[in-house]
Order: sequence, then structure tokens, then C-alpha cells
Amino acid sequence: MPSNLPVIRPRLPAATERLRAVFGAMLGVLLTAALSLWVSSDSAVWLIAPVGASAVLVFTAPASPLAQPWPVVAGNTLSALVGLLCAHWLPGPMLAAALAVGLAIALMMLMRCLHPPGGAVALLMVLMHEQSLAFVLFPVLTNSVLLVLAGMVYNSLSGHPYPHRVVAGAMPGTGQGVRVSEQDLRAALKDYKEVLDVAPDELARLLRRAEGIASERLWGSLMCRDIMTPEPVTADFRAPLSEAWGQMQRMQIKALPVVDQNRQVTGILTQGDVLRHAGHDIRVSELKSLAPSPGAPVQFAQGVTVGDAMTRQVRVASATSQALDLLPLFSAQGHHHLPVIDADKRLVGILTQTDLVRALGRVIRS
Repeated sequence: MPSNLPVIRPRLPAATERLRAVFGAMLGVLLTAALSLWVSSDSAVWLIAPVGASAVLVFTAPASPLAQPWPVVAGNTLSALVGLLCAHWLPGPMLAAALAVGLAIALMMLMRCLHPPGGAVALLMVLMHEQSLAFVLFPVLTNSVLLVLAGMVYNSLSGHPYPHRVVAGAMPGTGQGVRVSEQDLRAALKDYKEVLDVAPDELARLLRRAEGIASERLWGSLMCRDIMTPEPVTADFRAPLSEAWGQMQRMQIKALPVVDQNRQVTGILTQGDVLRHAGHDIRVSELKSLAPSPGAPVQFAQGVTVGDAMTRQVRVASATSQALDLLPLFSAQGHHHLPVIDADKRLVGILTQTDLVRALGRVIRS
């Protein structure tokens, strides 16, 4: 085997979770054995070995689809029936063992009750050459039901609701800040060719958490000052509006922060502000198609200044703000430009959608 192949090791749960599972399995098997022995009457076999394997699933992975009550009870019981029939009708033990396990798996998949210990139950029936239908009811069915009841009580009391219930809102949806939607996840699971031993909502919650960790890792240390455009072109609120418009046209700038003599932001002048003040009834979404091309004349009333047309209520960002915190302002609240100020509230830069896209490109490539 090549030495450079990665070694995949099972994830080790937290110590408290390990102790919870260990004590749960012990108590579950003890309760199952004690009650089964109590009702066994004259039965020689009152506890089957595959119950131990079922206990591993019920108490260590109570959210697993393979550990739910229906797979435990129906999977073990149906597999016992298959093993019984194979032991009765097939002459050779080797052929009977192979067919019993294979047919048990097929039946469990068909009945949506796949439970790995069921294969052991089917094999046990063949090896014991069991001929009695009563054995399927006791101990197989009885053991399985008692183990599930123990799992319901212990797992629920220890903070792991059992049977597992889908958590409302766990599946990711569009518009919730995650790139993978519920439809994407369901499509991927449908195309997955192997049995997945994890509930879809648990997988979605894990995916959401992983995306959050990745965002924090890639964006967490990135501040506004790292991605903004420094020393932006500005306008004086006393300047003629025609002069500011000509500057925006020549430099192809969509917005000009308006500052006073201390470079403190008093407003922002956008293309929409200029065109509306010039008499154009225009929405921001129409700017690209209706804004005059560079050099095109726009008529302004005599003496109109930048202060007359600018937007006075302007949202600003601190240079030390986390870049990740500013994303909702652009994606959900419709901002296109954010003046950036320092600790003294003086303008030091401007953050645009282009700046964010550029930063996002660097993050994706990193």
C-alpha cells in the first residue's frame, strides 16, 4: 500500500459523550437482559448477541437513521424471519448463511429499516438452524423492543432526543447566508450512491457550521481598511453641482463623499441625486440605462450646489470594522458605497461593491 495515502480515522467524541454512550449501552443491555430473563419462562435463549451491536448504534449514534426505533425493531425481526426461512428451506449451511444475510439486507432496504445488526440476526438463525417462529417473537422481537425503550428513556434524559426528530430550521434555505440551499443538499443526497449514516438535518447543521467556521477563518481578520479604496475623490458641499457632476463624468465615479474642511463626512452625492435634482424622475435601478454618457450635457439651475442635491443621511463604516460584518449592508440593504472613517471621524476611504467582490475573489483563491 502506498505510504502517501491519507489515513482516515474515526472522529473521537468528547469525553463526556463517550461516558454517556458507555453507561447508556451498559444500562440498556442490562435492562433488556433482566426483563427478557424475567419473561423467558422455559426458554433456553433469552438474549441474542446482535443486541450488543444494536446497543452500540442506539446509544452512541442516536441521531443515525440506522439507529432509529423502526430500523432496530423491524430490521432485526424481519432479518430473523429471513434467516429462519433460509435455515428451513436451504440444505447447505454455507449457502443458507450467504443468502440469509443478502436477502435480509435487501428486505431491510425495501422496508426502509436498514440496521447492520440485522445481518448478524439472520446469520445467527442459520447457524443455530432455528426452526421455530416463536424464536422470532422471543427473544428477537422482545429484545429489540426493550432495547429501544431503554434508548428512548436514557438518550432523552441525557440530552439526545430519541427517536431523532428533524430540527425546525436546520435545513439551509436560500437567503440565509449560506451558499448551499436545501434543494442543493437534497439533490446531492439523491445522487449519492452509498448509504449515508447521518440524518439529513444533522448533515445540514454540520454544513452550516462548517461554512461559518470557514467564513470566520477567511474573513475574520479582514478589516474594512484592508479592502477599501483609500483617499477617494471627494466634493465640497459648497461646490457647484455642475462642477461635481463634470468630475463624476470625467472620472466615471458613481458617488462622491461630501466632506467639510476637517474631512468629516456630511453627506454623499450619487448619480441618482444629481439626475433627480436636474429634473430626471429616475430610480437607482435605471441609472445605467438613463445616465448621460461622459460629456453629455445636464442642465442645472443657477447657483445649485452639491449641498442642495446630496443625500445627508449617509451610512459610514469604521476603518477597523470587520469586512464580514459589512456584507449584509451590500447584499440585503442595497448599499453601493460606504464612506470609511477613522477614529477621529475623518474620511480615509470608500468601500464599494467592486471592492467587496475583489476581496471575495482573493478569499476564494486563498
